[in-house]
Amino acid sequence: MPELVFFSGTMDCGKSTLALQIEHNRSARGLQGMIFTRDDRAGEGKLSSRLGLVTEAVEAGEDFDFYAYLVGHLSKGGRADYVIADEAQFLAPEQIGQLARVVDDLELDVFAFGITTDFRSKLFPGSQRLVELADRVEVLQVEALCWCGARATHNARTINGRMVVEGAQVVVGDVNQSADEIGYEVLCRRHHRRRMTAAAARAAALSPDVLPVELGSGVS
Repeated sequence: MPELVFFSGTMDCGKSTLALQIEHNRSARGLQGMIFTRDDRAGEGKLSSRLGLVTEAVEAGEDFDFYAYLVGHLSKGGRADYVIADEAQFLAPEQIGQLARVVDDLELDVFAFGITTDFRSKLFPGSQRLVELADRVEVLQVEALCWCGARATHNARTINGRMVVEGAQVVVGDVNQSADEIGYEVLCRRHHRRRMTAAAARAAALSPDVLPVELGSGVS
């Protein structure tokens, strides 16, 4: 039976890489898929991974109707054996419902990929609806790591290396951005709660406040 499968995880855990791998494996067996994405880091109409892999995709904007698009594609003689939807956290709940209808009415497998929570540890509406509707939710086994070495479970938004907890839910950025840009960092729950990014940890380690002796004490 066809399924709606939600592959979830933090940023930097290989979701887009897995999406591209699924596309490669199925296309190598003669199957044809439809690939959709939204606000990919590589630009409009692209599905890319941080490993440097990229492929063409259909940009699914705010008013995009997955079901209508696929019905039109198939009605014109086009072929679609499965569907891949990357950056699914950015989709509206109604669009997730359309993907579920693609599974039920068109009998196509749909593989959706996305992060579950935003930089405030709040569920994205699209991800919440996927959890509610998906036949399966798969947490990716490639674990992203916090700067401390623990398993990263939370996504943090940073400006100048400092974690922020206010602002629009969707601001396109990436990990490892330059210091003066909006960027993202994955953290364990403890350091997300403490707002302790890698930059903040480095600054704290260099601060005289954390040295065991006072500067100028004459101790060598």
